[in-house]
Amino acid sequence: MAAPMIRRALMYVPSSSKHMLEKSASMTVDTLTYDLEDSVAPLEKSEARQNLGAILSKPRPSTVKEACVRINSVDSGLALDDLTEILKSEHLDAIMLPKCQSAADLHFVTDVIRHVLPDRHANGGTRGERALKPLAIIALIESAQAIQNLGEICRASPYLSGLVFAAEDFALDMSLTRTPSLTEFLYARSAIATAARAASLPSTIDLVCTAYKGEQGLRTLEEECVNGKGLGFNGKQCIHPSQVEVCHKAFSPGKDEVEWAARVVIADEKAERAGRGAWTLEGKMIDKPVVGKSKAVLKRADACGIDTSAVKEKWREQEPE
Repeated sequence: MAAPMIRRALMYVPSSSKHMLEKSASMTVDTLTYDLEDSVAPLEKSEARQNLGAILSKPRPSTVKEACVRINSVDSGLALDDLTEILKSEHLDAIMLPKCQSAADLHFVTDVIRHVLPDRHANGGTRGERALKPLAIIALIESAQAIQNLGEICRASPYLSGLVFAAEDFALDMSLTRTPSLTEFLYARSAIATAARAASLPSTIDLVCTAYKGEQGLRTLEEECVNGKGLGFNGKQCIHPSQVEVCHKAFSPGKDEVEWAARVVIADEKAERAGRGAWTLEGKMIDKPVVGKSKAVLKRADACGIDTSAVKEKWREQEPE
């Protein structure tokens, strides 16, 4: 079984800046997102597409798990030109669709992909004797309308692989003022995380932390990561390289979490062989939901590059209480 898609940190790079594009090759990040939308002026769109063609003609660095391009929105009239150009790139892994308002926006992108790249369908494909990775779509949720249409958005395309919350555009749409507590976004963020989980989408990417300078900025980022993880998000958008390491750490299972999960799974196997249902570990009741969560933690830890086999070996003698 293939490892689940991990997008703990999603780093944006403006496609109009050749310097930033070249610098991006040295980054270590789960998803590197080259931006053709907000960071690119209208007169620079064509040049930015050409810049991306050169970048995506080469294999991505081993330190980057996924190369993504944020195209312009469908209603901008620029999406088809973006897709026509970037879908020529052999090393493109994902497309980010901004201002996804309804299923219709995803239908448009899906139809273009199927027409231009029929061998990169949602279940993967082959080209000659070489297996091809499925192309993914990540949808940006930026408005009240999109929140109301989350159900149809999540069902709109077999390519859909995740949802991203765009807080600043949502605040503009709702005439909200962003505050440090982020409580004004609670309903929207909860709705996005819940809809993505209900649709079994692997990624739920939380809002950008606009503070990134100095120790205080990184502390704010860490607090936002913990808050987002508590709502069900499993990754965060980054606008500066200094944010990536914090996001990777925050959205990876911690050492104590992995050890507890390993102990639960090992002891549960023994409890099951003994015909026991619920049991205890360190005075805490362990039942099926707890075991299921522990298995999910170990699976995510594996995908994050954590050596769970060593942890399991350490606790191989664990018994149910």
